[in-house]
Amino acid sequence: MHLSTRETGLAAALLEATDTLSDSFDTAHHLQRLSDHCVEIVGAHSAGIMLVAGGERVSFVGSSRRQAIALDLLTVQAAPDHGGPCWDSYGTGRPVPHVPIGAARTAARWPDFTRRALRHGIAATFAVPLRRRETLLGALNVFVAPPPGPPEPPGWPESPGEEESVRLAQLLAEAAAAGLHNQRLHAEYRALAGQLQSALTHRVRVEQAKGMLAERWSTGVDQAFAALRRYARRHRMPLDEAAARAVEGSLDRDGLDAERPRPV
Repeated sequence: MHLSTRETGLAAALLEATDTLSDSFDTAHHLQRLSDHCVEIVGAHSAGIMLVAGGERVSFVGSSRRQAIALDLLTVQAAPDHGGPCWDSYGTGRPVPHVPIGAARTAARWPDFTRRALRHGIAATFAVPLRRRETLLGALNVFVAPPPGPPEPPGWPESPGEEESVRLAQLLAEAAAAGLHNQRLHAEYRALAGQLQSALTHRVRVEQAKGMLAERWSTGVDQAFAALRRYARRHRMPLDEAAARAVEGSLDRDGLDAERPRPV
């Protein structure tokens, strides 16, 4: 089976969108690459992403191609009560199919957005939700230029139809959302692993200090631990720090010995 240039590009874009398990991962770059791929694959004028946190706070990422226009059309949608395809898609969790800007303007749909879109020479727009299963993260907004539009990249077939463009954009958006979700889990697991390692190191230091003090004082490890804890509390010092300094020999020996258990 022979794959077209567009199919090959889509496969590469989907792979890149989910390849996010890296400590150097950058969310803005990840989403800009998604916008760039979408522009190339559907033959759009420009594209951008509105990320929504808590249903209200938003941030934007625009495609490299005509980034200023994409960011302008995203920003106008964030203004209170202005609305736009991003909010419609995010609010319903469903795609907003191709909408001619002129028709939307006549119908008084998204008046501020459509006025600005016409100023930028945008002929139509559509949006798809950025979601991971049932979790909505925002929306991908695609802006379409009037025919004949920008020239296709060399070797690319004719631009897909309206319905196919929406389906392709939705595939890219869902792959990117899965990548964001996986990267977030990766970061959480790394943080948890760091916490567990820190706790283990803390425990090892305390056990070392207990054993050393018990041997020095010829007493039980429980009594040695109680003495170390009393010293740490009296000097307002974290137990882990007191244990580490006791092992290193940098702790006030006389002050520590004053806490040693007394023979009964």
